[in-house]
Amino acid sequence: MIPQVVWFKRDLRLHDHAPLCAAVARGPVLPLYVFEPELWQQPDASFRHWSFTRDSLQELDETLQGLGGKLIVRHGSIVSALTQLQREIGRFDLHSHEETGNDWTFARDREVAVWCRENGIHWNESPTNGVVRRLRERDGWAAARNAVMTAPQRPAPAAMHFISSASEPLPAADDARVGEIEGRVQRGGRRDGLKVLSSFLDDRSRNYMRSISKPGVSARHCSRLSAHLAYGTLSAREVDQAAAHRMQELDESNDPSIGYWPRQIAAFRARLAWRCHFVQKLEQQPSIEFRCMHPAFEAMRSDGHREDFFDAWCNGQTGYPLIDACMRSLRANGWITFRMRALVVSFASYQLWLDWRRTGPVLARLFTDYEPGIHYSQLQMQSGVTGINAVRLYNPVKQSLEHDTEGKFIRRYVPELADLPTEFIHAPWQLAAPPAGYPMRIVDHEHAAREARQRMAPYWREESFREQAKAVFRKLGSRNRPPERRKRRGARSVAPPEPQLDLDLQG
Repeated sequence: MIPQVVWFKRDLRLHDHAPLCAAVARGPVLPLYVFEPELWQQPDASFRHWSFTRDSLQELDETLQGLGGKLIVRHGSIVSALTQLQREIGRFDLHSHEETGNDWTFARDREVAVWCRENGIHWNESPTNGVVRRLRERDGWAAARNAVMTAPQRPAPAAMHFISSASEPLPAADDARVGEIEGRVQRGGRRDGLKVLSSFLDDRSRNYMRSISKPGVSARHCSRLSAHLAYGTLSAREVDQAAAHRMQELDESNDPSIGYWPRQIAAFRARLAWRCHFVQKLEQQPSIEFRCMHPAFEAMRSDGHREDFFDAWCNGQTGYPLIDACMRSLRANGWITFRMRALVVSFASYQLWLDWRRTGPVLARLFTDYEPGIHYSQLQMQSGVTGINAVRLYNPVKQSLEHDTEGKFIRRYVPELADLPTEFIHAPWQLAAPPAGYPMRIVDHEHAAREARQRMAPYWREESFREQAKAVFRKLGSRNRPPERRKRRGARSVAPPEPQLDLDLQG
């Protein structure tokens, strides 16, 4: 029988794994993971991603050993690894999930396709999550995605015939090739993912929507599943089906204390659907990693290169307490909640006038749950360059007052302000003397916001703007029309708007 090589990438599990199931049905299996040094040298890669991946690979290997095999690890390029395997085991079939990753992984997969054709290797790629490759018509995408989510899950194989082969050790968590370690990292692995899913559905989701914007309590009541979905320790389908089952349990319960709990989980499931929607954008148009969805904005921030602004934003030294607390918390923990992600991108894009292509890689490295499809779609949305979304220009003081009213989050991550009275914690520049060790604000946020609107206005008035926006919507826009709402003052929309979500769609 022909050997079956299963190439694991961002799908680090055995359960609900279509390529593995297909391989087991056809012959003896060689589970393969290739540590690609060049991947980890990309500007959007970091030790956080590797740490989570490494945890997941170690557990995957333990599970395979329990079945009588092991994970085969090789170092170098995937093409070199496949070439060496062909010398060792002869002709084989290759199985993997389709990956909607960054430009580097896209180019690498094209190289693999060429190598397979030249060497007579059959490469069986399976769709992943609700993303549809070579989608011709966006109008039918939602139905296709929902069909995937409701289809039966594929159980992990109870037994399989393995091919033995030499394996290299996994690089250490602090390997120099994956970047410098900074702060804590969420633990990876399927076991932890299942625990997080269970604790969310059984308890923490009760206050999901009430807490989702709060920078402190959100760490408990948000799902914290985004990294497990990004690296595939859990499948989107099993998470969605588990959430649907929990909703049904709650709906059928006679417990009066349940209240609006089912609605909280319904909101979470909606965000799972939007997650697939945004990844689908990158699948259809990979260039959005580098180029604005609406071409009119391509050079809009070409003068946005203030190094002092950029450094202050990166290091949490802008003089705006909530912005600084968010960036410092992100460096310490690799995660902040959805509203705060939107806030730091908006502040960088409008008040500091920094290009999203400059700030995007910084955030990608900091987010443990970095998912390219979500990341670049949302960066463009929050910086106002899609042409199909109303501009969301956040007031950092207003957001601070609303979501960290007592300043608890600020005091935790900006200790220079710990002893400040609550009345000044959100705008310390109002004090007669600035707090020792804390910078004065680098811009006047209200003046900078007005200036940003003035800078953007000419682009909206370009003769071809509306037609180009309609083309963007036809290709990438959501077909779910939200209920009519009173248009915000100053908002401009040329197509049915998408929801103003953020870079972590699971919370």
